[in-house]
Amino acid sequence: MEHFRETSGHKRRVLIVDDEMVNREILGNILSGKYDVSYAGDGQEALELIKGEKPGFSLVLLDLIMPRMDGFELIKLMRADNEMRSIPVIVMTAEADAEVKSINLGAADFITKPYDMPEVIIARCERIIEFSEDKTIISSAEKDNLTGLYSRDFFFEYIRQIEEFNNDTRMDAVVFNIDHFHLINEMYGRKTGDKVLKGLADILMNIFEDVAGIGCRAEADRYYVYCQHQYSYDNIMQKIQDNLPELSEKAKIRVRMGIYPNVEKDIEVEAWFDRAKVACDRIRGDYTKSMTMYSSELHEISRYHEELINEIDEAIENRDLIVFYQPKYGIQGDKPVLKSAEALIRWKHPRRGMISPGDFIPLFESNGLIQKLDNYTWEEVAHQIRRWREKYGRVIPVSVNVSRIDIYDPALEKKLMKLVEDCNLTTKDIMLEITESAYSDNQDTLVRVVENLRNRGFKIEMDDFGSGYSSLNMLTTIAIDVIKIDMKFIRNMLKDDKSLRMVKLIMDIAGFLEVPVVTEGVEEKAQVDKLREMGCDLIQGYYFSKPVPPEDFEKLIDKEMQG
Repeated sequence: MEHFRETSGHKRRVLIVDDEMVNREILGNILSGKYDVSYAGDGQEALELIKGEKPGFSLVLLDLIMPRMDGFELIKLMRADNEMRSIPVIVMTAEADAEVKSINLGAADFITKPYDMPEVIIARCERIIEFSEDKTIISSAEKDNLTGLYSRDFFFEYIRQIEEFNNDTRMDAVVFNIDHFHLINEMYGRKTGDKVLKGLADILMNIFEDVAGIGCRAEADRYYVYCQHQYSYDNIMQKIQDNLPELSEKAKIRVRMGIYPNVEKDIEVEAWFDRAKVACDRIRGDYTKSMTMYSSELHEISRYHEELINEIDEAIENRDLIVFYQPKYGIQGDKPVLKSAEALIRWKHPRRGMISPGDFIPLFESNGLIQKLDNYTWEEVAHQIRRWREKYGRVIPVSVNVSRIDIYDPALEKKLMKLVEDCNLTTKDIMLEITESAYSDNQDTLVRVVENLRNRGFKIEMDDFGSGYSSLNMLTTIAIDVIKIDMKFIRNMLKDDKSLRMVKLIMDIAGFLEVPVVTEGVEEKAQVDKLREMGCDLIQGYYFSKPVPPEDFEKLIDKEMQG
């Protein structure tokens, strides 16, 4: 900033207030080389200048004994005003008692009359101005504007300062998170969302008022609290839940709490809250719990997940990630016919063996690495489709997953088209599965992306239809080429009338839209017969085959071709 001022010629503005002209001129001569100097003959004139001048002053040099309004009165008025109080004041006096009184009123410093040391005056002015500007910058960054809580960086720094003098006290790291906050913004507007965020901050500050500690808004809908160790948080959580209905008359608010109790003081401060966040995230989607403690078990899970995150690039490079294929059979003819397949990623770890997709897929979905995994899968699938075409003289279309983070990738369409062109395929050879979670995040973006992809010729499959509340909404706004019924309905449809009626309803919806239906999770002949009777087009499940590696899938192709 100082370099900018020097090169631009920009000068800070200084106001000299003194009823003696000679004193004003002496100070003006000393300071005019460095500052843009203005003058006032008394406190009243100074007050009018300070209120009226734009841009404002960086410093006021103030005499105390003046007519109309003296310096003491001006200091009081400036300190009582929210805008003027930020302007530092240096008092000019030769009386020791006046110095003490003026500093007690809020003056930043004093200069002793007569002005016989210009270098000292300039140095003091520069120091006070810089101190005031630094304080303003710090104040603006210290607190979150919306909630009034500390910002994340200041929060961590204050904890380090606390621990310098408080190392023996047992302390807890606590994380709070608002479930599905993005939906509140989308459904009720940002104004309601801001009201919820501010309201929760007020609740937390009120509840923790009697507990030694500090809090911050770490991210959009996440809050951190560092406080003295509590043997139970049941009462605190109950108070929070009791106050949540007041945050919004429209939205139902759910808050999760994760606690890392009695933090280990020999590890980094940030790691304390990472652990509390692990606990908080552990109960995401579990509506039977509202809080949980970080434990040794969670610690091991956290370490395991961290290792998987760190190893994904190596796994891709070494091709430890293998694409398995589960066939889809058409069942409306005299005998089942192999029509297509779904690509499912598997991880054959060099030390751990086969890692369950349930261990790494949700993990990568939560941190954005799923996009890297999807891109790898798409490339593997495109080349495999080409190899099968060259070997068997036929194309077997394959469905691939398009995660919600892929939808936000501006290069998505370009990536898919390049794969199709590089492998000399058509856009109908790679089918794209999209789940409703992508719809719930950003409807407008998804509609636009799907429309562009369909215009290119890609077929869009709606995966896990019926698993959530947005399924029907998706059908009203997005053109879908295939509906996939969630396997939980298939699993129970011969045992539970409700599941059977749901399957029939989905079949009717698909018939109305004139789109085919794929049912996954089919394991029994009785399920196949019932689905054929209801008009289901394609079946996928263990009845025909579990997901298998390419070489085993080829056995299914061979069997198909042999009749």
